[in-house]
Amino acid sequence: MLEIVRIPVLSDNYVWLVHEPRSKETMVVDPAVAEPILAEADKRGWKITQIWNTHWHPDHTGGNAEIKAATGCHITGPEAEKERIPTLDTLVKEGDSVKLGDVVAEVIDVPAHTAGHIAFHVAAEKAAFVGDTLFAMGCGRLFEGTADQMFDNMRKLEALPDSTKIYCAHEYTQSNGEYALVAEPDNLALKERMAEVLTLRARGEATVPTTIKLEKATNPFMRAASVEEFAERRTAKDNF
Repeated sequence: MLEIVRIPVLSDNYVWLVHEPRSKETMVVDPAVAEPILAEADKRGWKITQIWNTHWHPDHTGGNAEIKAATGCHITGPEAEKERIPTLDTLVKEGDSVKLGDVVAEVIDVPAHTAGHIAFHVAAEKAAFVGDTLFAMGCGRLFEGTADQMFDNMRKLEALPDSTKIYCAHEYTQSNGEYALVAEPDNLALKERMAEVLTLRARGEATVPTTIKLEKATNPFMRAASVEEFAERRTAKDNF
């Protein structure tokens, strides 16, 4: 039902413009900036009615105020980061749900990249908007949390159905894959995936969304067998 449009902005961010045709509602996930988002919606004849924020970082919230001023949209984001996102109208945490038209998204707490980071799981659409928690073959840096927290996040996300599409917020796949090959040099699925990624990037094409099934096979952070192994891999990637 949902129409999901990827909008590349800044150096490597993706903003997701999401339209629900029955209600004609349109939502933006993590608008880093406003102008290209408003332009894309206008081009499609869509009126932005909502913004969903996964965390407070400026490259995820920088367009909030301008889009809200232009459209009067309603902004939903993490309750734990309300002091850092002054444009929020509705505060949510794990156990809460939000709606775009009749389409429901469940909120999942995924702290670590930031202290109050959340994700939105739209089960009926087999989609999850995960911000900077899970990337294709990677995960977010631990700016405000711990390896234990991010390891737990990987468990929460891998429990989603394999077919779930993961809409992350950055084009980090090639660099993530280069490290992943060092972490798991004998992983044949990873080697095959990296060959595909290199082909896509050579054409200037995007590599996301990804899927839970693909990440379970090729993501060294989701595949880490223990918190200790996860922490070792995160530190190694930070210094890679």
